[in-house]
Amino acid sequence: MQRTSLYESHVELGGRMVAFAGWELPVQYPTGPLLEHNAVRTAAGLFDIDHMGQFSLTGPDADLFLQYVQVYDVGQMQVWDAHYSLLCYEDGTIVDDIFLYRLPERWMIVVNAGNRAKDLAWLRAYSHGFQIDLTDISDETYMLAVQGPKAEAILQRMTDTRLGDMAARTGLRAYLGGVEMLLGRTGYTGEDGFELYLPAQDAVTFWHDLLAAGKKDDLLPCGLAARDSLRFEACMPLYGHEIDAETNPYEARQGWTVSLEKPEFLGRSALLKAKLEDNRKLLVGFEMIDRAVAREHYEIAVDGQVVGHVTTGMKSPTLDKFVGLGYVPPAHQKIGTEIDILVRGTAKKAKVVRRPFYKPRYKE
Repeated sequence: MQRTSLYESHVELGGRMVAFAGWELPVQYPTGPLLEHNAVRTAAGLFDIDHMGQFSLTGPDADLFLQYVQVYDVGQMQVWDAHYSLLCYEDGTIVDDIFLYRLPERWMIVVNAGNRAKDLAWLRAYSHGFQIDLTDISDETYMLAVQGPKAEAILQRMTDTRLGDMAARTGLRAYLGGVEMLLGRTGYTGEDGFELYLPAQDAVTFWHDLLAAGKKDDLLPCGLAARDSLRFEACMPLYGHEIDAETNPYEARQGWTVSLEKPEFLGRSALLKAKLEDNRKLLVGFEMIDRAVAREHYEIAVDGQVVGHVTTGMKSPTLDKFVGLGYVPPAHQKIGTEIDILVRGTAKKAKVVRRPFYKPRYKE
């Protein structure tokens, strides 16, 4: 089991450590997941997300390679732009979801922790014939996230760089608390916020300095539980739940990431077919009518017949409702459609509702 450099800091703060994607990470602090969740919605939360991976891509064919191995048209991206995208297999199913940064001297690719080795091997398997240098820089790069409506104000106290000039889904380099780092105005919570990429050796000192800088704005350290409930309310997919190697982007409602108009890329033919043909399944949001919690893997039924399964379900802290995400055939995806969630064999009524449950509040 791997540990981030902040492991001892989490323990000192009372973090309850659990296994996640091969890492020992805090699931919550003594404040509890509900207060941590609400802190991000009303003030700000600080997340240790160093378990995620980062790759550096350079070389004369870097742009061509990136156009080929992922679905978004990176030709639309200017220097300092950041964008969400997907790696897809040739059959159109999903290898991983990623974030791309177009930096002045290189590309940076941010990947999920559990897929880091797989993604690197997969990218390298398709690198033959391209003049590129693909390097895993995860160990030397420390990743933190500061999310919430007060995130900008807190970070602004630590830098002379005007963060208010940053648009959503862009990056910049700046000194914060004397540490040079890359900031991305991105996140996984449905709130405005920043993801920070700094030298690993500065992580412990910077973590404590940042918590001190945010104390008067009620900045809280947040664990995995709050991170999951926040992304769930905003209906952001989690690999292994809403997206996986059995699911294509159109089924997962991620078709907006796919640039079919760009030249040939991995999975293009299969993705075109998926867009034009009826999908086998579609991701829907639902709200419980009967009082029950729809857990992952619970079956979804219509008229007594199992038609799909739940991918994520819980009580939304912000909405105070029991809601969930799951896959059903297209015939049952219409808003208002009643479905049954089989809770330990007992049918509990639910209805399909609009997604996201919580409308993200990004900076324009």
